[in-house]
Amino acid sequence: MRRLSRRTFALVALSTLATTGASAAPARGGGPRAATGMRGTWLATVQNRDWPSAPGLSADRQRAELIAHLDTAVRRRLNTVIFQVRPTADALWPSSYEPWSQYLTGVQGRDPGWDPLGTAVTEAHARGLQLHAWFNPLRVATHTDPSRLVASHPARRHPEWVVAYGGQLHYNPGLPEVRAFVREAMLDAVRTYPVDAVHFDDYFYPYPKPGQTFDDDAAYDAHGGAFPDRAAWRRDNIDRLVRDMAAGIKKVRPAARFGISPFGVWRNADSDPRGSDTQALQSYDDQHADTRKWVRENWIDYICPQLYWHIGNRAADYAKLLPWWAAVARGTGTELYVGEALYRAGDPGQAAAWQDPAELSRHLTLAGDHPEVRGHVFFAAREVAADPAGAMARVVADHYGQRATPPR
Repeated sequence: MRRLSRRTFALVALSTLATTGASAAPARGGGPRAATGMRGTWLATVQNRDWPSAPGLSADRQRAELIAHLDTAVRRRLNTVIFQVRPTADALWPSSYEPWSQYLTGVQGRDPGWDPLGTAVTEAHARGLQLHAWFNPLRVATHTDPSRLVASHPARRHPEWVVAYGGQLHYNPGLPEVRAFVREAMLDAVRTYPVDAVHFDDYFYPYPKPGQTFDDDAAYDAHGGAFPDRAAWRRDNIDRLVRDMAAGIKKVRPAARFGISPFGVWRNADSDPRGSDTQALQSYDDQHADTRKWVRENWIDYICPQLYWHIGNRAADYAKLLPWWAAVARGTGTELYVGEALYRAGDPGQAAAWQDPAELSRHLTLAGDHPEVRGHVFFAAREVAADPAGAMARVVADHYGQRATPPR
């Protein structure tokens, strides 16, 4: 199964289109490094991408598969698992706000008979792993039919909160009541479980679809009067979502960190001289996510841009984006990790560079020249386990000779 929820759309839209200072062993071409830093993997649950392997498995089978992913992370000398616990305005814990996820039982709202998030936190900590709770803040469904949602779903009780766009249902972040609701729905998990961090992915306003319009006219008319244009208002909506979530986390669990993994390009230099030497989709313009601002203003504890391109890519070169993000993080209180496209390694549909199992190892070697880079996160757990091209094994052999303490 190809990546369906976060990356595939972005890569199709581009068409032509990590942080190792965290390594514990000498990397090829580099010197010895301190045994600390982020070594993470995403564990995706949307559409059963990584876990569980299918909906409707028994609780024992689901638990065993989850623990197997944690054990694999330990064997690969990783130290963090970023576990997707709210893939589509639902929950992988007994939430007071939203229904049980359909990816567990096959039926939204059906109790799976156990607590995946609670189990993940306990079992991760028992293995010396950090557990970051990964929330998709605004996606409601991967279809556009509200009647397919469980009758008690907040999106059915408040249809005015929802916008259909791009084949999916989304909460409208232009409504203050939506931002307040999703914040509390996510904080429900943070209050209940000793998670090490809260993690957002790259979905804010949805990736653009040609010929389609995100219909937020009514919200803009009601709330956008103080802004010069709709784009500025939308960016402010996302800024508020980020700031308010940060404040909520610090209030209910001060020890937990807050990190975001955005699309890897903020703006292209031909749009803004502060931008990167790229010709790609721009999160600032296309998703109204001012990711650079969040770092520079220290609103978040870490940023993990998805640098899912190979070294030498013409539209978005990893070797150019890495120093750009290092410069953005320099002098701030926001740690920089790099999101790595392990899932592309060995894929015959990808560029020739990805057929070389050493491509990702070269990414970590490059990152070693930038002290701002404090680790890497690999997408995703299925490939960390199967490693069909041997790229993960090469990373471990070249860079992860010892275990490393995760950032705190």
